[in-house]
Formats: sequence, C-alpha cells, structure tokens
Amino acid sequence: MKISIITVVYNGTTYIKDCIESVISQTYKNIEYIVIDGNSTDGTQLIIEQYQKQIARYVSEKDSGLYDALNKGISLATGDIIGILNADDLFATENVVAQIATIFAKNPSIEAVYGNLNYIHPFNKNVIRQWKI
Repeated sequence: MKISIITVVYNGTTYIKDCIESVISQTYKNIEYIVIDGNSTDGTQLIIEQYQKQIARYVSEKDSGLYDALNKGISLATGDIIGILNADDLFATENVVAQIATIFAKNPSIEAVYGNLNYIHPFNKNVIRQWKI
C-alpha cells in the first residue's frame, strides 16, 4: 500500500529540515513524499534540494496560499492513502506511518485516521500542550 505524504511550506528554513527528516526516517518505505513550496525567499528551497533524492515530487512556485498548495499536492499524489504533515510538524516516532498502514490494512472500511498531538516549544523542545482523544 503506497502512502502519499504531502508537506507544504513557505519560508520555512527554521523547521523544514526536521520535517523532511521526520518523513524520510519512517520505517515504512512505500512512501511517496511530495513537497510543495510557495516559492520561498528565505533559503527553504536550498534545504529541500538537499533531500531531492528522497522526495518523489517537489514543486516550487507561487501559489494562492496554504489550501492552493495542498490541492496541488493532492493532485500529484498517487498513493492509496494521502496524509498531510505541515512543514512545522514532525512524526512522533519513526513508526507512525507503519502504524497507519497497519490500521488501514486491517480495516479496509476506514476512511480516515488521526493521532494525538504534542505542541512543542520552538526553542527548548518541551511539550507545552497536548491534544488527545
């Protein structure tokens, strides 16, 4: 089962490297990673280009905002499952995508899954808030 992960970014030099590494370090290997950049001007593109071999599709062009960029990514996706990981987010562990794939494989009628969230302080990396169901 192929899983498409879409990341959209604009001027994200502070966090895009960690986001990309979070995706490419996943133990589940059938990932189509798509990065949509809104034509950043802060060096974001240079960081993304360092990972081009691990990124299936990379587009850098002006867009009309977050949702336009997400729609571009969705239109490029060829996976059985589509996931979105915002540029300032990370997967909690290297097994998250494998766990998602297992859930969908065991329960073919499931249409969506979600996970708990930890909000991390941008400087000291402490958890400042949690969202759990």
